[in-house]
Formats: sequence, structure tokens, C-alpha cells
Amino acid sequence: MKRILLILFVSATYCCGFSQQKEGKVVYERISQMQIRINDNDQMEQNLPRTRTDKFELLFGNNQSLWHISDEETPPEEGPGGGVQIRMVGGGTDDISFYDFTKGTSTEQREMFDKKFIISDSLKKLNWKLSGETKTILNHVCQKATSQRIGVRTMMNMDNGKMERKEVADTSVIAAWFAPDIPMATGPAEFQNQLPGLILEVDLNNGRQTYRATEISAKADLTAIKEPRGGKKVSRDEFKKETQKMMEEMERNNQGGNRVIRFNN
Repeated sequence: MKRILLILFVSATYCCGFSQQKEGKVVYERISQMQIRINDNDQMEQNLPRTRTDKFELLFGNNQSLWHISDEETPPEEGPGGGVQIRMVGGGTDDISFYDFTKGTSTEQREMFDKKFIISDSLKKLNWKLSGETKTILNHVCQKATSQRIGVRTMMNMDNGKMERKEVADTSVIAAWFAPDIPMATGPAEFQNQLPGLILEVDLNNGRQTYRATEISAKADLTAIKEPRGGKKVSRDEFKKETQKMMEEMERNNQGGNRVIRFNN
């Protein structure tokens, strides 16, 4: 009888410990659909790649998280016809996002054309609805939640060799799958402090952009989860203006050179 009770106790302890995982490392794959229109060159448009895939890592622990691009660098996408490259503006290898859930703050280090910026902000929560649907991701039973986010996005257009950008109103329909057995309100990219569990998958606008967890570990290097400090401190609006200025300068310098199409992710 004592032996049976001991076995039951060990099993219960294991299950409880697993359900309370509060630190870890997750590798995500982000797939973005390319939405680029070239009015003066249909052939070039047909040769453009239609998707872009990048890898990211999330570290979480001590009620904090750190999001950054994977050390495995993704090369520029090149269309099947060659000669046209798609380079992501932003998303540099030194880009880091740090989140402190106790303070409700975020600190981002962003690299733009070899210049680094530090952007501090507060965490903002979306309104979520639970659908009741579940599915298993990496051996974790996840629940589905949906939300909407109203904002703007940048559209790129090339007409007669000139690149034009414009911002359009954009309402994103979001579907997220989170694991309640990992009770950390974190996940990929900006989806922090959102749901009562680690988000392992996000779908934006029916596949326009998706994040999917491909690996998950129960331990993380907690010393690496720290606030970035290298760069010029700016507000989010100031960073947007700095980016606009550098994009315009880049386009002026690129006139007459190789044709490279760039867009904001």
C-alpha cells in the first residue's frame, strides 16, 4: 500500500510541476505574405517571391520576456527570375524587444540603416474572445482566442521606376492559440500580456502573417532577459519620423542603381 501511494504522489507532483512552467525558450517561424504591386513592370511583379519566412526566439522568466530574431540569419528573398531582391526594412539582427509584466512596460531596440534606437512604451491589451476551440501544438493543448486590432499599415507601390509609400487604415483580425498549462502571458512579437497562457500560434488576417512555435524548452537563460540600452532614446512617433526620413534618403541614393524593392514588415 505504501508503494502505491508513493507512485501516485510522484505522478501528481510531476503533473503539477509541468502545468506551472514559468520560464522557457520558444522558437517561432514567421511567414509573411508579400503584397507588392509594380505598375510599370508586370514581368518583374510575376518574378517576385510571394512569401517571406523568418525565425525568432522568445525567452521568458521572472515575469519578463525577451523577443529577438534567431541567430540563424535569413537571407534576402529573391524572385524566381533573379535580379530582384526583397529586403526587409527593420527587423535587424540587433533588434530586441524586452517586456516587463510587473511594470507593464516594453523597451525595444530597433536598428535602421546601422543606427540604433531605444523605444519605451506601455503594454496595451486587446479585447479577446474565447471560441471554445482547442488543438494540440508541440504536445500542449491550446485554446483559441480571437480579437481585432485597428491601426495603419504601409503599402508600397512602384510606378515608372519611382517607389511610393502610403499608409492605409488597417483592421487586423487576429486568431491566437495559447497554452493554459504554461501560465505566462507572453508570446510572439507584440503579443505580450494578452492571454492567460503562452501563445504558440498567431494568425493575422487569414494567413497574411502567421507565427508558429516550432520548438519549446522548459529552461531559459534568465541572465539574457534584460532591458536593452544601446541606442538613441525616442518615442514611437519620433522613431516613425526618423524611419520615414531615412527611407526617403535611401530612395534618393538608390535612383539609377540596381532595382531593389523594400517594404516595412
